Amino acid sequence: MTRRQLITGLISLACAFVIFVIPFIFVFINASKSAAETARLSFALPQEWRFWQNLVEVVQARDYQLLLAYFNSIVITVGAITLLVIFGAMVGYVLQRRKSGWNKVIYGFVLAGLMMPPAVVPTIWVLQGLGLFKTLHGMILIQVAYGLGFCILLFRAFVSTIPRDLDEAAIVDGAKPWQVFFRVILPLMKPVTVTVIVVQSITIFNDFTHPLYYLPGKENVTVQLTLYNFQSQFVSQLNLLFMNILLVTIPPLLVFIFFNRQIVAGMTAGGVKG
Repeated sequence: MTRRQLITGLISLACAFVIFVIPFIFVFINASKSAAETARLSFALPQEWRFWQNLVEVVQARDYQLLLAYFNSIVITVGAITLLVIFGAMVGYVLQRRKSGWNKVIYGFVLAGLMMPPAVVPTIWVLQGLGLFKTLHGMILIQVAYGLGFCILLFRAFVSTIPRDLDEAAIVDGAKPWQVFFRVILPLMKPVTVTVIVVQSITIFNDFTHPLYYLPGKENVTVQLTLYNFQSQFVSQLNLLFMNILLVTIPPLLVFIFFNRQIVAGMTAGGVKG
């Protein structure tokens, strides 16, 4: 390692520490203080550590609304990820393997879905017409619609790295098209599948705006919307707000830390020949 590489690495680590670690420490410290101490918004250690008391108070707030929010967010995330993996892999496989005039049209729609901003009011109107507004399964379909284009691009790029000989060998052995996909191709997509699961699950779990627009109602609250519980025009319980932020941040952070290598492997493997 040269001196220039060492200096560049140290600068990168310092920047990462300032951008990611220091804010997390700030949140943790203020989540452990009383309301009066937290109002100062300082890095000073608390005079009295109230981490456990604040944790219990946040969980019990509004009849354990945080637990309901976790349940709703998990249902939305698991449902959306399941559909994204299945449909993203199938469409990506067809776009890459079967050359036809329609592929360019479909691929154009996929790119348009990535570039065009979502139209909130027309989407609400459509959901109301279908009876899906203010429902968890309607929210699942919204997340699938917004994330499907990105997943299709990843799967399509990854399929290009899988030799066509495998498809032909399976067909010669008598496999039907769906058997070729589910028994031969899909198991080989494990790296990019893990990438899609981790990236999209963090995105969906941390989503704030879409549940705010399409999933109103106390019974449909998600984890990000619980941040409203401790802020209002007249009262701001910042210590509980920081504790809520901490509880919402930790699960996606742990997922990202443990699956960081799989994310990089899936992104790079899918981009070699895509």
